[in-house]
Amino acid sequence: MKRKITSLGTLPKLSKRLRVAAYARVSDGKEAMLKSLSAQVSYYKKLISENHMCVFAGVYSDEALTGTKDSRKEFQQLLQDCRAGCIDMVITKSISRFARNTVTLLETVRELKAINVDVFFEEQNIHSISGEGEMILSFLASFAQEESRSVSENMKWRIQKDFHEGLIWGGKSCLGYRLENKKLTMIPDEVDIVRLIFQLYIEGHGADTIGKMLDSKGIKPKYASKWSRSTIMQIIANTNYTGDLILQKTFRDNHLTKRKVINTGELNQYMVKNNHEAIISHDVFTEAQRVRKEKSRRTASTSIQKHYPFKGMVRCGICGRAYVRKTTPLKHIWKCSLSVTKGLEACASKQVPDSQIIKAFNQIFNRTEFDENHFKSKVESIEVMQKQILIFHLKDGTSKDYRWNTSRSESWTQDMREQARIRRVNQMKGRVQHD
Repeated sequence: MKRKITSLGTLPKLSKRLRVAAYARVSDGKEAMLKSLSAQVSYYKKLISENHMCVFAGVYSDEALTGTKDSRKEFQQLLQDCRAGCIDMVITKSISRFARNTVTLLETVRELKAINVDVFFEEQNIHSISGEGEMILSFLASFAQEESRSVSENMKWRIQKDFHEGLIWGGKSCLGYRLENKKLTMIPDEVDIVRLIFQLYIEGHGADTIGKMLDSKGIKPKYASKWSRSTIMQIIANTNYTGDLILQKTFRDNHLTKRKVINTGELNQYMVKNNHEAIISHDVFTEAQRVRKEKSRRTASTSIQKHYPFKGMVRCGICGRAYVRKTTPLKHIWKCSLSVTKGLEACASKQVPDSQIIKAFNQIFNRTEFDENHFKSKVESIEVMQKQILIFHLKDGTSKDYRWNTSRSESWTQDMREQARIRRVNQMKGRVQHD
């Protein structure tokens, strides 16, 4: 029996469920704003999940970043996922939440439209993929950008008004003070540390040495576990400790990038005398600045006058830091910069006498005298390894190892022996005169 086949025609095409994501942002990291962000995330998750025509593709959220910045981490991740074809539509609260910069907004919307990704702005009730969407968005984004500029100008006026009254806006409080209600209030437990740092610096101790001394006493800085040279020098240069206050040391370059830059004369600065309780006197601060300038002058003079053939070529094989040249009573040596600033507990590398590097090079290249030009034509860098091993990395791509002598008697030059003899004689004379 012949089978009868009945044609039912073409079945209707099922509509595709849209993969929908949401973007939320708050421009302030305060607790109330973060609660608002959390509420936005919950709202969008429920809104998308409950729509049977949509597939929830996630909520992307940025905290405490302004809409003028296109470097928002979650925002950038959202764009990447759209480019990867994981998202069909993005929902966001408003244009200002997405971007206040008109250029950024239009560039982003056009890019997403080109890959068939729609952006829906709830407050404005606009779909970017619609025919009139871009024109309306351009118009409204211009208003959002102008609003951002107006808010920025108003904020600048408020800040400058407070500057006239000696009030501080933002920033971290320095060691010895806490920032309360835009005023500096002294912290008694930290006051002695500040005074000790100024005292040691005026006595001639360097910033690295002061840091080591404080670390050894178990005294910790305000925002780190260990002291650094920069932390010490920031304290030495801070006029706040005299009770005076200099305001508007930095400023935001514009309302779009909001990048913080150092004020080198672009805007007025404000000096407020006797603004808060002083930790050190003006005389102590002035003396510290004199010492700082003198140290800077000596360093600059030394760097100009003296030339070291191995400068910038010696590196630590343990931590990778550069070696620096130091002078001891008997010889010149090279030490790991990390070991110099942080001590042997940070890097247990060995110091290398200047004479040993010269000896190693001469021996490797069968030379009787050291020639700097010949050295630099052959050697790319020198790596100091454990067990007194030097690795000379050569410019032809090869390397040569050398183990320097650890015997003290053999490492001394005739000049070093003569200096030691003179010191012993002077010490004996001193004892005789004392007796």
